[in-house]
Amino acid sequence: MPLRAEVLVVGAGLAGLSAATRLADAGLDVQVLEAYGHVGGRVASERIDGFVVDRGFQVFNTGYPRAADLDLPALELGCFERGAVLRVDGRAHRVIDPRQRPTAALGTAAAPLGSLREKAALVAFSLRAGYSPVGFLLRAPEETAERALRSAGVGAAAVERFLRPFLAGVLLEDQLASSSRYVDLLWRSFVRGATGLPADGMQAIGEQLAARLGTGRVHLHTAVRSVHPGSVVTDDGTWRADAVVVATDPVTAAGLLPAVDATAPRQVTTHLHVLPESPWPTPLIVLGQPGGRLVNSAVVSDAQPRYSPDGRALVASSTLDPTPEAEVRGEVAAAHGVSPSDLEHLTTVTVRGAQPAALPPLQLRRPVDLGNGLFVCGDHRDTPSIQGAMASGARAARAALGALRRPGPPDHRSAG
Repeated sequence: MPLRAEVLVVGAGLAGLSAATRLADAGLDVQVLEAYGHVGGRVASERIDGFVVDRGFQVFNTGYPRAADLDLPALELGCFERGAVLRVDGRAHRVIDPRQRPTAALGTAAAPLGSLREKAALVAFSLRAGYSPVGFLLRAPEETAERALRSAGVGAAAVERFLRPFLAGVLLEDQLASSSRYVDLLWRSFVRGATGLPADGMQAIGEQLAARLGTGRVHLHTAVRSVHPGSVVTDDGTWRADAVVVATDPVTAAGLLPAVDATAPRQVTTHLHVLPESPWPTPLIVLGQPGGRLVNSAVVSDAQPRYSPDGRALVASSTLDPTPEAEVRGEVAAAHGVSPSDLEHLTTVTVRGAQPAALPPLQLRRPVDLGNGLFVCGDHRDTPSIQGAMASGARAARAALGALRRPGPPDHRSAG
């Protein structure tokens, strides 16, 4: 006999779990089908020799509107300081948000980021993105991020030494070709929130959402072969449902739903190393230098000590192209001011299809209701981020509830 549910969610990533929890809160019988053996999708973690290793260098930003959907205290976030370390001529300069550490204001002001006017333009950009209404940011003229920064008077030194490597670690592209509107939204979250790591790894975010569904609703190792209005075919049989929400990665979603056109062209390679101890007094991301292959590097155990089993320092260093560890070891060592021989290679993770591109024109809130009881969500429907995944899941749940004529739980938070 076919299996039955009111709503089937295909995919237990953050988008699918966000949709499923809302549908369950509305009283619907929701079942989640997940091909892999864990929840969280691309936001995954594992333990290697006792160290917590995320799938690539990831952080959670408490400035995301959808952060309000989570029990943040239960995640026990350990946070980086707002800012970064940049190296010029071998010397390390700390650029730190003075709101967090007023004593760092003089050092930040003296950092080699151009003239006083250019530094003021960087501050003005941060204030505009951080404190303007979202609607104002989305109505601004749209162009590439690089053109927008240049038009705002941000000088070459600030762009090349600070903004380009910093944003490349988030956008997974170093041309600053992404939409200026998306970069405004990203910078807003950095200005307004903190970036941190859960004590048990980034996968804990998905596990927290899945736990809200209760036992028996998430079916791991259940690959979906095809989706049709009212039914889903798996290797174990055919499920029937009043509504189906496809919440997979973009390529899989496009394969299951011909009406969906989505890809995830961005990729990242992250090398994990261990040092006997951290070379830094505070948790800050170290930016790659112009002309190098390294985008950024961070002692993640400085921000979240529980990533290390024994007090040694865990270093995560990322490049945009797949790189052999030996080719970037020198850059990683130079970034942290240590000898290459001090670095013990733990593992290397390459994530292909890490996230969609956000080129102009930015397509926010792409349709999630495909008709005939079929819905889709994922970061390819909103912004390519944890925020976008969770926001799209919330939108898909609302659309499904509307189609099924079921009232949903109240939501006073932004879904953008």
